[in-house]
Amino acid sequence: MTASTNREQEIQKLRELIKDIDYGMFTTVNDDGSLHSYPMSTSGEINSDGTLWFFTYAKSHKVTDIAHHQQVNVSYSSPDQQRFVSISGTAQLVQDRNKMRELWKPELQTWFPKGLDEADIALLKVNINQVDYWDGRSTFKPQTINLLTLSRL
Repeated sequence: MTASTNREQEIQKLRELIKDIDYGMFTTVNDDGSLHSYPMSTSGEINSDGTLWFFTYAKSHKVTDIAHHQQVNVSYSSPDQQRFVSISGTAQLVQDRNKMRELWKPELQTWFPKGLDEADIALLKVNINQVDYWDGRSTFKPQTINLLTLSRL
C-alpha cells in the first residue's frame, strides 16, 4: 500500500468520525500563551489534502491569534455515540472569494446575515497535522492519525 493510499484512508476515517457532528471547538493560542476556544461550524468536508475550512470575520480575535501563533486545535464530540476527536494543525486566513462561494452553506446566514456580501467575511484554513480520537464503539483506547508522517512516506 502506498503512502498516498494510506493518507486517503486516514482522511476518510476522519471524515467518518466527524460527519455527523456539526460544530467543533476551535482553539487558538493568544500572545500570552493562554488558550481561547470558539464554537465553529465546519464548512464542507475535509479535503483530500487534509484541510478543514471555517468561515469567520477577518478582524476577529481568533484571526489575530493565528497571525501570531498558527497552531490550533479543533475538537469534536458526540457523547451519544461515544466519539471524541481532537485535531491539531496550523491555520491561516484565506480571503479567496471563489473558495468562499464553493464552501458557502445557507445555514451560515445565522452568523453572517449578509451572506457572502459581508464586508469582513473570510475563511480559516486548517492544515491538519495530527488527529487523536476515541471511538467508544470499538475501543476507548486513544487512536492517532498523523497526516504529517503519512505525507512524508
